Amino acid sequence: MSEDKPLAAAHVATDTATFGTGCFWCTEAVFQRLEGVVKVVSGYSGGNVAHPTYEQVSTGTTNHAEVCQIIYDPKKVTYDELLEVFWKTHDPTTLNRQGNDVGTQYRSAIFYHNEEQKEKAQHYKDEINKSGAYDKPVVTTIEPYTVFYSAEEYHQDYYNSNPGQMYCRYVIQPKVEKFEKIFKDKLKK
Repeated sequence: MSEDKPLAAAHVATDTATFGTGCFWCTEAVFQRLEGVVKVVSGYSGGNVAHPTYEQVSTGTTNHAEVCQIIYDPKKVTYDELLEVFWKTHDPTTLNRQGNDVGTQYRSAIFYHNEEQKEKAQHYKDEINKSGAYDKPVVTTIEPYTVFYSAEEYHQDYYNSNPGQMYCRYVIQPKVEKFEKIFKDKLKK
C-alpha cells in the first residue's frame, strides 16, 4: 500500500473531494453514479498511522476514517453539488456511526483540500443545523486533508463487483436507490 496523492485524470482538468459517510463501499457506490465524477477511490484519511491496513483501521485505534477520494470535473459537477450529495446520502447526526457500522472509522467527515472547500463545508453544516432539518445537531467533522491511503484492491468498486453480497443488497442498494431518486437529473448517462 502506498501513500497516495490526489488522483487526476490525464486529459481532464479535475479537482478532488474527500468524504467519509460511514462505510466507504456505500460512499463509493453513490458517487460513482454522479455525472462529472471521473473516479472514486476507497481509502483512509485522518489517522495517525502511516500506510494502515483495513484490519488496523477496523480496530478504531488508528483514528482513520473510511473515506472516498472523489476525482471530479468541475465543469460538469461543482463542489457545492458534491456537498449536497454528501449531506443527503447519510445521517450526519450520528457520532461515529452509520447504521450498524460503529466506530470512529465510520465518522461523518469532510477532509477539505483548500480554504474554499473548508468554508463551503462549514457554511453548509451551519445552514443544516439552523434549518432544523434534523432533531439532533450535525456532528460531521470538517478536517484538513493531509494524506489519503488507498484501501486494499478488494475494497475498490465493491458494490459493482459484488451486487449479490448481503451487505450490498441490504445496506448499499437502498442508499443507491434513494440517491438515484433524489438526484435522477444528475446521474451519469
